[in-house]
Amino acid sequence: MKIVHTLAELRSALSAYRHPAVVPTMGNLHAGHIALIKAAKPLGDVTVATIFVNRLQFGPKEDFSTYPRTLEADCAQLEAAGCDIVFAPSEAELYPEPQSFLIQPPPDLANILEGEFRPGFFTGVATIVMKLLSCTQARSAVFGKKDYQQLMVVRRMVQQFNMPIDIVGVDTLRADDGLAMSSRNGYLSATERQEAVLLSQTLKALADAMRGGRCDYAALEAQAMSSLSAAGWKPDYVVARRRVDLQAPQPGDALVVLAAAKLGTTRLIDNLEV
Repeated sequence: MKIVHTLAELRSALSAYRHPAVVPTMGNLHAGHIALIKAAKPLGDVTVATIFVNRLQFGPKEDFSTYPRTLEADCAQLEAAGCDIVFAPSEAELYPEPQSFLIQPPPDLANILEGEFRPGFFTGVATIVMKLLSCTQARSAVFGKKDYQQLMVVRRMVQQFNMPIDIVGVDTLRADDGLAMSSRNGYLSATERQEAVLLSQTLKALADAMRGGRCDYAALEAQAMSSLSAAGWKPDYVVARRRVDLQAPQPGDALVVLAAAKLGTTRLIDNLEV
């Protein structure tokens, strides 16, 4: 496995390949990321993981400076998974000058749910993903469905810019108790880790009710929010939305339920397709 840090090194390493399959990450890898690498391997003639903590998608009160940088451990996991190239650029390499050209997703997608509680987040995500897809000359790119709204933003961006890239979504990898794998799980205390499963359980109960025929979405959402609050969480949202565009659902739509909530100081997100 090659580890490269500059665009010149990356271009040299990719020069013999025609169909890179790319997995963009911010590092601090866990089993969910490794599942993405394994999903990427059959999609191209070389598998590339990018590791870059992207300042543009962090808000002023978020944890950019303290986000774990674990490159050595990350590379060991990636090599064991069969990754071929790791592109781990410095901030100066990817942003040699202020990034004044930005990708602005449409407000109806970018300013709801995560975008409501993290203003500017999806502009930062779309901009860095566009840059990384360009740098790696990706022909396939793999993202986890845990970040459901992010996956939708990337898919729509690639479609509207007519980019010759297949965007592949991979089902969320979960712990045995149902908790979605996330880098932020590492912030949980031992007690919080036991309590964290309530988020996935809440989504499952909501999805089961809807599969059972209930379509009083507002009442179901309010009940789920109340259950989390009663257990000591601080929920930002628990909602049912249409899969196609994350807008309010109507009976008969293909649905997804999504949630974001704080447990202690750790903000977790999850979703479940209905």
